[in-house]
Amino acid sequence: MNTSTTQNNSEQMLALAPRKIIPRAQVRNMIAVASGKGGVGKTWFSITLAHALARSGQKTLLFDGDLGLANIDIQLGLMPNYDLGSVIAGKITLNQAICHYTEGNFDIIAGRSGSGSLTNVPISRLQLINDDLRLLAGGYDRVIVDLGAGVEKPVRLFASNAAALIIVCTDEPTSLTDAYAFIKMVCLEQQKPNISIVVNSANSYREGERTYSTLLKACQGFLHISPVLAGIVRRDTRVRDAIRNQTPILQRHPNTEAAEDVLSIAARLNKQ
Repeated sequence: MNTSTTQNNSEQMLALAPRKIIPRAQVRNMIAVASGKGGVGKTWFSITLAHALARSGQKTLLFDGDLGLANIDIQLGLMPNYDLGSVIAGKITLNQAICHYTEGNFDIIAGRSGSGSLTNVPISRLQLINDDLRLLAGGYDRVIVDLGAGVEKPVRLFASNAAALIIVCTDEPTSLTDAYAFIKMVCLEQQKPNISIVVNSANSYREGERTYSTLLKACQGFLHISPVLAGIVRRDTRVRDAIRNQTPILQRHPNTEAAEDVLSIAARLNKQ
């Protein structure tokens, strides 16, 4: 990743971001999963991490914060009665939007699929959802928030809740550039953010470490921070098979390399 190109691209991305989100006390058991761009396996990772945490005995809620392009329900083959669209419309409360995913033994709040960008939703309405999510977190051991791509208002608002932020990236230059831009945005709005990196679809652990090193150098050089490596998820053809069959990989292919890698990441999180 060319560092000057990274800096220029991140500046363009951040220029589109709306006004600054006022930080609040972070929720200690909430983990936000971001990517900066789509297509890197962020939602698949969020689902698998929630499943892994639930399997370890953690009462887990998975919140689809990818407003407008939500697809957690699609990847799991769910047809929830309610989603965030109903909450935004004022028809139900956030608590009433919870559905239990029996196969994975964790709860889900589905996003609002097929509605396009919701950046025009009033900040007051988003803030109410944000406040309710913070309250719901008290009833869980872990809350995983699958953030949308980019640095728009809803993404930044939900990201500000979490005490831990996992950035999912691949070795693609655009993925690294956008991951860096997202990290920079977080650093502008939070003091000493707890950021870690997951390299997804790596051909090997060694290649994953090289990808992480590239992003780390950019963060150290421009932002003077050193986000840690949360883990590497190896490239695995059975991931696509699980998604195609709308079944979690820990259920369909529990002994595959990608499943084992996410289980390892979850185990490390449980030790923190």
